[in-house]
Amino acid sequence: MPSGTELLLIFGIIVLLFGAKKIPELAKGIGKGIKNFKDEMNDTQKEEVAQTDTPKVEATQTQEQETPKTTTQA
Repeated sequence: MPSGTELLLIFGIIVLLFGAKKIPELAKGIGKGIKNFKDEMNDTQKEEVAQTDTPKVEATQTQEQETPKTTTQA
């Protein structure tokens, strides 16, 4: 973990590189990116739960309906 002096030095370099006016815009963009990432992770988890909740009986019934039955005539 960086000490107080190291943090001030890092912050000073960031101010020199980007300027004081750009820092709030950068922080806002980073915050939105993190929020979007978390939302997508939650959506993905909800989709996975929804997929595992579907009963397997329906899947076997649809497979039986889709397979054509062939009849042989003698």
